[in-house]
Amino acid sequence: MAQQGPALSVRIGGPSAASVVEANLFRALVVLRAIVLAYAVALNLGRFDEFSRPVLAGVALAVMTVWSVVASWAYLTPARRTWRWYAVDLAVAVGLLLLTPLVQSEAMLARHASTLPTFWVMTSVLAWSVGRGWWQGGLVALVVSAADLSVRTVSSGATWGNIFLLLLAAVVVGFAADLVRQAATLRAEAERTAAVLTERARLARVVHDGVLQVLALVQRTGLEAGGEMAELGRLAGEQEVALRRLVQYDARTVAEETARLAGDGVRVGAWDVRSGPVDLGEALAAAVGPRVTFTGPGTPVVLPASVVDEVVSAARACLDNTAAHVGPDAPAWVLLEDLGHEVVVTVRDAGPGIPEGRLDEARGQGRLGVTESIAGRLRDLGGRAELTTGPSLGTEWELVIPRQDSDRPGGHR
Repeated sequence: MAQQGPALSVRIGGPSAASVVEANLFRALVVLRAIVLAYAVALNLGRFDEFSRPVLAGVALAVMTVWSVVASWAYLTPARRTWRWYAVDLAVAVGLLLLTPLVQSEAMLARHASTLPTFWVMTSVLAWSVGRGWWQGGLVALVVSAADLSVRTVSSGATWGNIFLLLLAAVVVGFAADLVRQAATLRAEAERTAAVLTERARLARVVHDGVLQVLALVQRTGLEAGGEMAELGRLAGEQEVALRRLVQYDARTVAEETARLAGDGVRVGAWDVRSGPVDLGEALAAAVGPRVTFTGPGTPVVLPASVVDEVVSAARACLDNTAAHVGPDAPAWVLLEDLGHEVVVTVRDAGPGIPEGRLDEARGQGRLGVTESIAGRLRDLGGRAELTTGPSLGTEWELVIPRQDSDRPGGHR
């Protein structure tokens, strides 16, 4: 089997964005469960001598403590979040509530003292809300509220207030958890789309800088040679037109989707900061031809290698345009400036400039050298490409690359 080219690596079977959000919510419940358990134990120990059955109260506190550990352990694993665990969690909470009149004295019941588990029962309700949705959490809150009312000799305003807060918390937490899960899923889908768009834009630039240039050369050389070569040149010209249309459509789609994702706060074409540092000045000096005058600072301009590659490719595209439209021997100048917060590469020639409307015409013909090979590369780096041109000005490109904090001189890596 022929060896394939480099492929996009996709990890299959990893946790979904929604499951990651749910796992974080259950971790928060572990903390909440520990806090309300500490409160319940401290409160009951402070009034331990008032219980009519202190031994039974002690056993109940021990059960509450052990179950807090068991439930926290169970909910941290998605496979164990079944309705059986939720049901047992609810049964333990209701059972401890129903023990209240058996362990509290008549005086405690008469003054409407807090139930034995106090706020600890809310953890079972919130687990239902997070794991099974707001409406099931609301139903469980009603069950717990009914159990609370059943152990009261007289219902006070505080009792009804606590019931209202429990119902409100169950519905709000469950609804918020659903919204966060949905938002995380949509965000993950948008980031996957952004990764695909970045790759498509990169491939479009590669096609423009390589395949289309070669096809244009074959067409021109074949037509000049005549004979059988002319037919080859004609075929190359047809393929160039077809490929330009495809690249043009793909670039337009990428631009539209990129704008949409940017509106949603998703960046397309983020820097790959994992690549090693490279001196941009050295790379530019090696890339420009003998007709180009390069000027740079006396100190290295260090950026990630992936960023340097894109900037050098954009500068080459500018110089290729000079060679194609001004002349292969036309002089050009490249200036590199390190401004600290950003790096600026200026590419200038002394040609007649770009006629007005020529860029729009080229874009309509599928010639995307400016749109993708230059401006597209800088856009993907979070920078910008500014064009100044005119009959008496020549053509000047200013490529501006913002620095990340870790890439500034003296920055923390």
